[in-house]
Amino acid sequence: MPRVVGVTETGSRQLVVGSIRRWLHVLREDLCTLRVDPLPPSVWLRWLPHGVVCLAALGIALGGMAELQDGGNLGFGLAFPIAAAQGGATVLALWRPIPAWWLSIGATVVGAVALHGKLGLTEGVTFTWPWTVSGIIAHLFVLLLVGLRVPTRASAEVLAITVLVTYALQGVWGASNYQSTGVVAVSLSTVVVVLGTALRGRREARAELGRQTTLTEEERNRRTLLEERSRIARELHDVVAHHMSVISIQAQVAPHLVENPSAELQENLDGIRQNALEALTELRRVLGVLRAEHPETPERPADPATGTAPHAPQPTLDRLDALVENTRAAGLAVEVDVRGTRRPLPPGVDLSAYRIVQEALSNVLRHAPGATASVALVHYVHGVDVRVVNSRPTRSVPSSPGAGHGLLGMRERAAMLGGTLRAGPRPDGGYEVAAYLPTAPPGAPGQPTDPKDDTA
Repeated sequence: MPRVVGVTETGSRQLVVGSIRRWLHVLREDLCTLRVDPLPPSVWLRWLPHGVVCLAALGIALGGMAELQDGGNLGFGLAFPIAAAQGGATVLALWRPIPAWWLSIGATVVGAVALHGKLGLTEGVTFTWPWTVSGIIAHLFVLLLVGLRVPTRASAEVLAITVLVTYALQGVWGASNYQSTGVVAVSLSTVVVVLGTALRGRREARAELGRQTTLTEEERNRRTLLEERSRIARELHDVVAHHMSVISIQAQVAPHLVENPSAELQENLDGIRQNALEALTELRRVLGVLRAEHPETPERPADPATGTAPHAPQPTLDRLDALVENTRAAGLAVEVDVRGTRRPLPPGVDLSAYRIVQEALSNVLRHAPGATASVALVHYVHGVDVRVVNSRPTRSVPSSPGAGHGLLGMRERAAMLGGTLRAGPRPDGGYEVAAYLPTAPPGAPGQPTDPKDDTA
């Protein structure tokens, strides 16, 4: 039993010693440092806080020297460096708060020791000790800047050492015939450290909120862009897959429509069908990852003949009248103006033109209450011009955190087809969305470089 007790006591001592070592290590990392923690200039007042601190430091140095010489009976050789150290600590705290605190507490200790023998030399006159008035003011400035710039743990350690030094000077060492300032210094130091720590926490919380808001906005934009790209990819996949499936089936059926087809014809048709099937396979491979990012979208059964998804009819400009009627039913007055000769449009262009009009009218409903809108379509030989204009809203515009995200999708559609899209406010207070969608890639034979050169 005694052996067990001895082992237990040894383990407890080792635990205590280990804890003390760890605490001393943390204390050394926090307080034995020359790390620069500058006070940033004020956003609105620029360097005004720095100027105020420098003026306060000058006042502390001059007032402290006069206080130590006149009331503390110290000579210039001692009063000047002590007062200069206290004022200098205030300025140094703007850039290096921890070294500034060491300088301030060191000046206080040196001043207390120097004044200890001078106390009571003049009868009926007492002097503030161990903290002088200028010393308290300087230390409060330093502690405030420490609380604003360093972590809370280091601020608590600085306050604890300040309390211990004050207790050691006044409570343990003591003096006679003096006016006690220990309680006042400790109380004010505690208030200042708590205030500085709270302001620092508030500033960090606001900065973190700003960062989170920026990240949230970026993430929202990114997700909007990805979702729109995914929707565009699915729509175009359906259209392209449908036509490639038709090509494959027609190539497979064509030999049966000709009596005694030649071997060369049979070979060419087989090549067409094989290329169509390979194109469909590559299309599924390219869009596979994109579809996997949206598992909530139910997969449609594949066409047994081609192994691709069946064609799902997509809206085109043929359904523009129905779209406008639905918008009017929602309370928006819409006028439609279609010019030029209507020609068959590629599925992607037809679908994108419809979607741009749909999104633009939806934006008018959401962001321009009481406004009127007009939709203008101009058909050219090599493209179509889409323009949606709305007047100034007559009622207050409700806030919308997603404002502008629909424009990302419209720009993606126009850029994917080699077209252009322009959106922005009008001089009369309204808004305009204008897009030109070419029916052929830029640079193709017969494709104009400027939409204005394309005659209807």
